[in-house]
Amino acid sequence: MGLVNAAQMLKDARAGGYAVGQFNINNLEWTKAIFQVAQEMKSPVILGVSEGAAKYMGGFKTVVALVGAMVEDLGITVPVATHLDHGSYDGCLKCIEAGFTSVMYDGSKLPIDENVAKMKELLAIAHAKGISMEGEVGSIGGEEDGVVGKGEIASAQECGQLAATGVDFLAAGIGNIHGVYPAGWQGLDFEALEAINNATGGIPLVLHGGTGIPEEMIKRSISLGVSKINVNTEKQLVFAAATRKYIEEGKDKEGKGFDPRKLLAPGVEAIKKTVREKMELFGSANKA
Repeated sequence: MGLVNAAQMLKDARAGGYAVGQFNINNLEWTKAIFQVAQEMKSPVILGVSEGAAKYMGGFKTVVALVGAMVEDLGITVPVATHLDHGSYDGCLKCIEAGFTSVMYDGSKLPIDENVAKMKELLAIAHAKGISMEGEVGSIGGEEDGVVGKGEIASAQECGQLAATGVDFLAAGIGNIHGVYPAGWQGLDFEALEAINNATGGIPLVLHGGTGIPEEMIKRSISLGVSKINVNTEKQLVFAAATRKYIEEGKDKEGKGFDPRKLLAPGVEAIKKTVREKMELFGSANKA
């Protein structure tokens, strides 16, 4: 299967009562680790790339070239989408031009009429090239790569307006947060999610801020139409912890332990473990 847009995989997920994970990538090691687990688990997968991460990796075209070459070299046969995460209007245009298979336009800070108008413009361009699109209403709390949200609960009516544009899948703020969830977090607003699900005509819904949400909340979200769940912070945390442990134990000073292939290996294994656990939790294993 290899590279595809995300529309059909998420329609299948919604119909099948499971969710596909969007696992953000930052470099070659992260990309390879996610690919290897997706192939092992026979799971469809979405590789999320923020504009900041793409800049860090060398640019949108570098990301497309890396992912495309790795699909071929690793013999990846599960469905894979390259997806722009929280994209600006210009960022979406650049990703479409670079060859991403899916993009997210985050117009959540705009009045709904402007969000809808810009989404319609981008949809015409993206769909003409077979590229899927995600939109957002409300906002995700916290900060991710410079995108800051206050965590406003999305209006079901406004979600319905954005869904009516023909957008392929929709992120809605329901109390979810980017980064580590603080003590005293109130949890997801399932009443709001149910209303949004009823207002959006059955399109796949997206849960951002998947790190740290309890398993029972994840499963309930999936039952209410969530078909894509984003995971980034958790991979960063386990990667950092495994790398720190390796260095604190002095293993970087043993033999050629400073070689990046050895130095980064524990972090890579930690990412694989996290991705494997999430695919099992989301129910996407053996769905490819």
